Amino acid sequence: MSRQSNRTTDSKKMNSELFTLTYGALVTQLCKDYENDEEVNKQLDKMGYNIGVRLIEDFLARSSIGRCQDFRETADVIAKVAFKMYLGITPSVTNWSPAGDEFSLILENNPLVDFVELPDNHSTLIYSNLLCGVLRGALEMVQMAVDVKFAQDTLRGDNVTEIRMKFIKRIEENLPAGDE
Repeated sequence: MSRQSNRTTDSKKMNSELFTLTYGALVTQLCKDYENDEEVNKQLDKMGYNIGVRLIEDFLARSSIGRCQDFRETADVIAKVAFKMYLGITPSVTNWSPAGDEFSLILENNPLVDFVELPDNHSTLIYSNLLCGVLRGALEMVQMAVDVKFAQDTLRGDNVTEIRMKFIKRIEENLPAGDE
């Protein structure tokens, strides 16, 4: 019985490490393909956005979560359900703005940066920028426009990784003519 549980744990760890190494290879290839870090950052965000647009359907189906009532509830679902489901971590939700339209996700451990050191010639690379795109794309599909960016990153010597999210507006559903 315990052998089976050890295999499951080993399998999850292997899958996590494979994902981390594959992501590292992707970022490395983008660094070779593009002239500067800013272009790589844009590509990572764009790729993440495309992933988020598709991932939200899987998330909603697997989690059975209904529509969130406000941005605070959305933040809790992102941190406690989505990050746990897809990355195996639970970031803390902190630093709310007085208006309640902006918050930070604090990641004590970012699984994407295991085994990673940024070379000196890539000081402006936002290595995990894919996550910003995923969040933006997924939330856009549930009619929520947000601005997402990294405020701190352990790869740059900060103590934690901080993703800052700002609510911009609710997106109105535009039905095609005749579908009303």
